[in-house]
Amino acid sequence: MSPSPAHGPWRRLLDRWQGVLLTLVVGVATLWLAATGQLVLYIHPRYDVFTVVMIVVGMALSLATLAFSPARADDVQDHDHDDHDGHGHDARLDAATVPAVEDGLRPRRRRPLTVGLRRVAFSAGVVVTAGVAIAVVALPPATLTSATAGQRDVNSSTAALDRTSVADATGASSDAYRSFSVLDWAGLLRQTTDLAFYQGKTADVVGFVTPSDTDPDDVFYVSRFVVTCCAVDAQPVGVPVYLPGWQDQVAADDWVEVTGGFDTNRSSSSQDPIALVPDDVTTVGQPSDPYLY
Repeated sequence: MSPSPAHGPWRRLLDRWQGVLLTLVVGVATLWLAATGQLVLYIHPRYDVFTVVMIVVGMALSLATLAFSPARADDVQDHDHDDHDGHGHDARLDAATVPAVEDGLRPRRRRPLTVGLRRVAFSAGVVVTAGVAIAVVALPPATLTSATAGQRDVNSSTAALDRTSVADATGASSDAYRSFSVLDWAGLLRQTTDLAFYQGKTADVVGFVTPSDTDPDDVFYVSRFVVTCCAVDAQPVGVPVYLPGWQDQVAADDWVEVTGGFDTNRSSSSQDPIALVPDDVTTVGQPSDPYLY
């Protein structure tokens, strides 16, 4: 029985360099995100320069690998020749594992199990490399959504909500209150439920709509994600808005600007004792920097 045909040089080259090619594809995509200002959708801005530098270094090393350590076609041919004449490693392995045949006949070669495993690994590697390359290049960058906010529980991060204290906010001017972000108001609402503290204070916040888990018909959150390092550790914070029938005006994930004052939450099932009662809810575009830091 004739031995199985040797793999073509192109397959050996692809098998050897698919990791390098994947590194280059991811590197180019990352540099494109940095150049277009969209890298902040994935990491904290303070890590932008570090990320770009490390990507450039990685791509340079990958290119150096391609330039100085190429897989030579003559090496592939020599290996294939060894396989055919029976003096290669695989042939010796086959000869050692297959009993000798009488009358001087050459032993029948058995296809090693490792050949099948290598083919499976090669095919899987090609699929993964192509899939990652297509995903990185074809899929548009996007921010985290209300679905992620619901999974991570809005206002569950104590560390994020402790940045603005009641003492810091006491005595601030009306203009200062209007400049407070979603994170500032969410932190204050967590620290105190004294309605007197909120009297006369007007909020003007921008965020995306996240329906309340406990009363989705009457209450939604004006939400933002707080990023410490990257999107993986992003924590959702939000200001509850009491607006029965809000679905007639806005939808989940819409970016809105809400202005109004605070009052007792009239929802019977909401867990937030105080809510923002809006004077105006306006749909706006997503900010260029949608996360809070």
